Amino acid sequence: MTAVPQSAGRELASPPKDGISNLRFSNHSDHLLVSSWDKTVRLYDASANALRGEFMHGGPVLDCCFHDDSSGFSASADNTVRRLVFNYGREDILGRHDAPVRCIDYSYATGQVITGSWDKTLKCWDPRGASGQERTLVGTYTQPERVYSLSLVGNRLVVATAGRHVNVYDLRNMSQPEQRRESSLKYQTRCVRCYPNGTGYALSSVEGRVAMEFFDLSEAGQSKKYAFKCHRKTEAGRDIVYPVNAIAFHPIYGTFATGGCDGYVNVWDGNNKKRLYQYPKYPSSIAALSFSRDGRLLAVASSYTFEEGEKPHEPDAIIVRSVNEVEVKPKPKVLPNPTT
Repeated sequence: MTAVPQSAGRELASPPKDGISNLRFSNHSDHLLVSSWDKTVRLYDASANALRGEFMHGGPVLDCCFHDDSSGFSASADNTVRRLVFNYGREDILGRHDAPVRCIDYSYATGQVITGSWDKTLKCWDPRGASGQERTLVGTYTQPERVYSLSLVGNRLVVATAGRHVNVYDLRNMSQPEQRRESSLKYQTRCVRCYPNGTGYALSSVEGRVAMEFFDLSEAGQSKKYAFKCHRKTEAGRDIVYPVNAIAFHPIYGTFATGGCDGYVNVWDGNNKKRLYQYPKYPSSIAALSFSRDGRLLAVASSYTFEEGEKPHEPDAIIVRSVNEVEVKPKPKVLPNPTT
């Protein structure tokens, strides 16, 4: 067993007992919500290194998100969407899909919960509705393929599916996508995350690449898009390429971290097309990443994602590291001295 080096951050006590599917910091505190294949959602106080709550599900939990500091939501492989009330240890079922629910997010703009499933649909729920699926379900929207990842910024929703499809919606008019796109990467999409400034999104693939995309469809807008290689190495003249499982944007600087199956977390300055930092290697694949609301902490899920099938692997761990400004702050461009 490889111990997590002290420089990598502090390991949280009582981690999940199986693969970590996602982790997210609260928008209001240093509380951290973690979903796992061990059928639980766990609530931690990351600063105090304390487990504050645990919720059992009927199947593996594939995603989770906060509503506020007292409640959250989960997406499960038992096809259910649940609301979790932390203080009372209570949970109720908001509704169901016809297949495992892969991703979930809460829209502060509309007050709705958005879920994406392997049943090839997107569903919007109003958690304020009275109990009962009919009263909480706002709408069901057919997708071209199984939903793999989704992300929100303001009233925009980006949905990435199998088959490299990307649909962009305006939450105020879900009747049809505002834009129907295809991933500019050749291989399966792993993760999509919107830029905090709302101008576009980053999308990662299983083939060690990230694409930087923009919503503005004008020629000038589209001329800004690009893709770059990452999370790969050369060994004995051969290129070894790893899936990029996670993308997390820094809330203050708009720079972003990526996590791959190579066990590395890299920090990038997307505007200047530069890597700012690489953290020391973690014991296992990076399954998920999240910055705290003020950007002072980065939560890292070091958790084997079974990209090479069943094999012995390091224990699943959640590491919380303090973020140094030098790791995430864009470096000013050095202009050449004007000749006198």
